[in-house]
Amino acid sequence: MIKRVFFLKILIPAFLLFMGTAALGQTTAQDSVVVAQANAEEEYVHSPQKATLYSAILPGLGQAYNKKYWKIPIIYAGFGTIGYFIHWNNDNYKILKQAYSDLTDGDENTRSYEDLEASKYYNLDDPTDYNNFKTGLSKQQSYYRRNRDLLIISMVGFYGLNIIDASVDAHLFDFDISEDLTFNWQPTMQYHKNQYVYGVSCTFTF
Repeated sequence: MIKRVFFLKILIPAFLLFMGTAALGQTTAQDSVVVAQANAEEEYVHSPQKATLYSAILPGLGQAYNKKYWKIPIIYAGFGTIGYFIHWNNDNYKILKQAYSDLTDGDENTRSYEDLEASKYYNLDDPTDYNNFKTGLSKQQSYYRRNRDLLIISMVGFYGLNIIDASVDAHLFDFDISEDLTFNWQPTMQYHKNQYVYGVSCTFTF
């Protein structure tokens, strides 16, 4: 009898302790799963700040982060086109600048202006033609320099537009644009002041 009482005194507390530990372990495991799911949701939240930063570091990277891959070729085509015309205008500006310098330096050995097509239409020994040709060179080099500078500004603006586009797309990434955005209407009948009233029911779904 004493052994039985002693056995019960040991067995029952041990069993309760084991059950409590198991329950605690199960609760802890469930809590861990919930925390892990919450962390996963936080990890995959689409961040406009990241999209903006990525596009600032490398144009098109923010669009890739937003999964708007089709915009990347457009962005680089834009940069390539603007870059080409910057280079083209700058080359023409340098040629005309050198020609103007050679024309006005008084050195007979520097005659790059003769390579220009327009020089064939001027008699440079005639003071009037000489002055007209010199004025034309001055205006042309100013024209190409101005175009080059405007295109450089356009390049900076296009870079900024790439960043703005990535930021806006990121803000609208989770915006619902599905077919559930609907407006429905149908006839309805309501009971009001002891009589039925007929009308129209309008429903917005968003």
